[in-house]
Amino acid sequence: MIPVESVAALAARIPDGAMVVIPPDYAGVAMAATRALVARGVRTLHLLASPSSGIQADMLIAAGCVATMEAAAVTLGEYGAAPAFAAAVKTGAIRMKDSTCPAIHAALNAAEKGLPFIPLRGLIGSDVLRHRDDWKVTQNPFAKAPDPIVLLPALRPDVALFHAAAADREGNVWFGRRREVMVMAHAARTALVTVERVLDTCFFDREEMVAGTLPSLYVGALAVAPQGAWPLGLDEEYATDGDAMARYAAGAPL
Repeated sequence: MIPVESVAALAARIPDGAMVVIPPDYAGVAMAATRALVARGVRTLHLLASPSSGIQADMLIAAGCVATMEAAAVTLGEYGAAPAFAAAVKTGAIRMKDSTCPAIHAALNAAEKGLPFIPLRGLIGSDVLRHRDDWKVTQNPFAKAPDPIVLLPALRPDVALFHAAAADREGNVWFGRRREVMVMAHAARTALVTVERVLDTCFFDREEMVAGTLPSLYVGALAVAPQGAWPLGLDEEYATDGDAMARYAAGAPL
C-alpha cells in the first residue's frame, strides 16, 4: 500500500539538492507541499518546470530553496512577472538553464522510455542552444546530405511533485486530461502527490477513468491536502484565486 501521510512528512521526502520536476500552473501544482518545503528550509534544489512554472517556482526561489532553475518560462501570466525569479536571474542568485517547451517534453520522454538521449529539431541557430553546452549537435546518421540535429540528454528527475483531485484506496492517482503529469511521473524516480481526497474505490475498475489514472507503482507517497493547489486552481474542483495571485504579484505574502 502507498503510505498516506501528512503534507509535512511528504515534503520531508525531498532532500536538499534533489532534481524536482513540477507541472505548469494549470496542471495540478502542489502548493501546500511547496509551503511545507519552504517551512522546512529545503536547499539547493534543481527545479525543473514541465515546461513552465509560476508562483510555485517563485516562492521556492524567494525562500532560497533553489540553486538551479530549468524551464521554458517562469511567469505569473496575466498577473505579471515572477518577482523573485526575475530578481534572482538578474543578481545571479540562481543558475538558470534556459530551455524550450519541446526540449523539456522530449527529454522527459527520453527518460520515460529508458533512453539516454533524444534527437530534436528546431533548436539549431538559437541562442538557447548556444548557451546549453549539455546539448550536442550531430549529423543525422541516416541522411546522405548534411542534416544537423540536436541531441538532448534524458531528464530523469529524483522526484515528480504534483497535486491531483483524488487517489483511490490502492494509491492510484486520478490526474485526468493532464498528460504532462503522467510523463513527469514516468520519467522521475518517484512521484510525491498531494490529493484533495482518497476514495474507497479502485480507479482501474472503471473503464472511463483508466486513461487518466497514474498507477500506484509510480507513487512514492500521498498526502491529503484539501485546496492543495491554492491559490492556483484545479480542473473541475476550484478556480484560481485571482485576488490572491494579484496580491502576490504586488509583493504581498500568501
